[in-house]
Amino acid sequence: MNAAREQIVQTAMAWLLTPYHHHACIKGVGVDCVQFLIAVFEECQLTSGVVADGYAQDWHLHRSEEKYLAGIQQYARQTATPEPGDIALFRFGRCVSHAGIVLPEPRTVIHAFAGVGVIISSLDGQELGGRLHSFWRVVP
Repeated sequence: MNAAREQIVQTAMAWLLTPYHHHACIKGVGVDCVQFLIAVFEECQLTSGVVADGYAQDWHLHRSEEKYLAGIQQYARQTATPEPGDIALFRFGRCVSHAGIVLPEPRTVIHAFAGVGVIISSLDGQELGGRLHSFWRVVP
């Protein structure tokens, strides 16, 4: 694993067990899945100045417009061969509405899951199974 990918994974792991809190971004206190991605990739200096405008907790249930996906597309490119540090996108409701960071362990991601917090999950497990949409790469 190259240095950039290792840094992404280590930075993400430092958030492990941070409680879920909609629209928050304080390590150890609260974070949601959007703010988690922003914090990790900004700390790794792979993005900067990313702003996630106000969004309701259930926004994905009432839309067909791919807003989350459009945000990811600004900073990443799709890949069919995910590596540690890449982003996994998931569909909940009508559109892509959740993401996690791919870990070195096969088919696992770290993500901020609603009602739980930052956890490690299997792509085939109870939380995410059957919801995988695609993988995206930020690492240059």
